[in-house]
Amino acid sequence: MPKTTLVELFERNLRHTDSLSDDYFDGVEAGQEPAVVSVCCSDSRVPQGGMWAVDTPGWLFAAGNIGNQVSDVHEGDRVLSGDIAYPIRYTDTDVAVVVGHTGCGAVTATLGAVRGDTAEDRPPGVQARIDSLRPIVAAGLEDPRVSADGEVGLVDRLVEYNVDRQVEYLRTDDAVPASVTVLGVVYDFQTVYDDVRGRCHLVNRGGETSVERLREAVPERFESHVNRLLGPA
Repeated sequence: MPKTTLVELFERNLRHTDSLSDDYFDGVEAGQEPAVVSVCCSDSRVPQGGMWAVDTPGWLFAAGNIGNQVSDVHEGDRVLSGDIAYPIRYTDTDVAVVVGHTGCGAVTATLGAVRGDTAEDRPPGVQARIDSLRPIVAAGLEDPRVSADGEVGLVDRLVEYNVDRQVEYLRTDDAVPASVTVLGVVYDFQTVYDDVRGRCHLVNRGGETSVERLREAVPERFESHVNRLLGPA
């Protein structure tokens, strides 16, 4: 297991600052207008900035949580997460991307909870995220498209199912204007979708889940980036 120290953290930060040009932050010091808000699963193997090759500040509003969820509970009601509501409301961001990933630990843990597996005590915040995912995973298990041979295949199909559900929430929540483009992708570092590690596969565009129609929305050179494990929703 990797270990680190304060010295290593500062050494890494030094490499970061040494790599920046003098004018690197000039265009964003007074405010931000990110092009996209990306809602990714909190996982050290899934680099949000890296997957989109972000090399300038201010382009990506990166949000992350366990299970790439787009909603929270506020005063007993389920609401759009502030991590997504903020850029949409206050920085005119008009593209929202839900990013699931293969081999998701959150989906795996929630699947175990749905099946009644006994788990060790979890911190309340972690348990809250799993509880939030639970009805989605339970519904996915009832969907005939999700059935698969082998545990790994099942988890990855549930990952895609969860992305579809998160996209649906964004599409139907009143806090998200109709002008916002909502996309769902799966980041594959385990060669589940194809043999290219780290590729983002488009699985949902504004509720459209037909691979044929999704491929019509991208240039031919990106057709290999459009794949689904499940049939159309």
